[in-house]
Amino acid sequence: MTAELISVGTELLLGNIVNTNAAFLARECAKLGLSVYYQTTVGDNPKRLKEALCQALKRSDVVILSGGLGPTRDDLTKEITAEALGLGLSEDAHTRERIQAYFDARGTEEIPENNWKQAMVPEGALVIDNDNGTAPGLILEKDGKTAVLLPGPPNELVPMFRKDIYPWLHKKQPETIVSEMVKLCGIGESRAELLIADLIERQGNPTIATYAKTGEVHLRVTARAKDEEAAELLIKPVLEELRARFGDQIYTTDERVSLEEAVVDLLREQELTVTTVESCTGGLLAGRLVNVPGVSEVLKQGFVTYSNKAKRKLVGVKKATLRESGAVSEKTAREMARGAVLATGADAAVAVTGIAGPDGGTEEKPVGLVYIAAAVRGQTYVQECHFTGDRVKIRESSVAAALTLLRKGILETAEN
Repeated sequence: MTAELISVGTELLLGNIVNTNAAFLARECAKLGLSVYYQTTVGDNPKRLKEALCQALKRSDVVILSGGLGPTRDDLTKEITAEALGLGLSEDAHTRERIQAYFDARGTEEIPENNWKQAMVPEGALVIDNDNGTAPGLILEKDGKTAVLLPGPPNELVPMFRKDIYPWLHKKQPETIVSEMVKLCGIGESRAELLIADLIERQGNPTIATYAKTGEVHLRVTARAKDEEAAELLIKPVLEELRARFGDQIYTTDERVSLEEAVVDLLREQELTVTTVESCTGGLLAGRLVNVPGVSEVLKQGFVTYSNKAKRKLVGVKKATLRESGAVSEKTAREMARGAVLATGADAAVAVTGIAGPDGGTEEKPVGLVYIAAAVRGQTYVQECHFTGDRVKIRESSVAAALTLLRKGILETAEN
């Protein structure tokens, strides 16, 4: 079965709010085995909404609309859908009672008249109770097509979909789609794709897709089967083959785990503490680590040594090194990492120094040149990087590379 998503709301078109509903619904449809080929965002305009809906009903089996079910005059999703399907509206007594109870529970003496508009439903609709608001969800079926109407607020839409809509759609669609994410670091997208070109060329079910992230590559393996267990059996040999080809470059196969979480877990596993010392990233690396709950077990301290004076005073970089090699150099990065270990007594340290731009670059040391060093258990690893993009992108790329080098150092010293 095919499904299509229509998000309703002028505020979405203007960028006033981020459309998290579409991302959530797309993921849920994938789990259900529904193929989503189109997503549309349309403003609170009756003509354009009807055009989008009619087009969607022609090409898709299920159309899921979110938003436009509120009490105001521009909330017209229900009315336009009923019109497109040739259905009249009538008051649903059960929904009216729930609206009354909703306001009674909040001590409202007089219910705004326009709220009763939400008790009007299309003929033959399956009404879905809203446990978190006043607008009910609706399921409409006609001529082999299905329209599912959901309230716009995510705190209403998400629980309603999970509790009622997902089970209903699951009965309609016996197949399911399961995906597993393989996350890589320390390798570029082109190289990663080259290593699995033969798998991609002969893929059928499961399929493999590559996604480039800042400093990472993600491989999504997706299988379609009668149930989740059967799909996982199809995916298993593909995951084993990817592990054989990429080895330690795979930092997780859990979609919910980030690179910084994987590094913190590795530090815990190896019973190591770490210190960060940053120049061009200015605390961004420490911030990524601090995003991980429980990082206090492993993170000793974070230094921002933006000036040469700070590099000398806080982590002991030599004056001669700064004078002869410069702040952005392999030698300075090495001394920053080693000095941070000595200054804090940590088991490991990771250092970043570079030119984030847009100014400050020279022919010899251009914008985007970054040196990263990781000192782990007495061993020091240094990497020279050349990043492209604006200042933000270069700093983010530097952080991802620093986490990757720290992870590499931990793994290599653990083996020795």
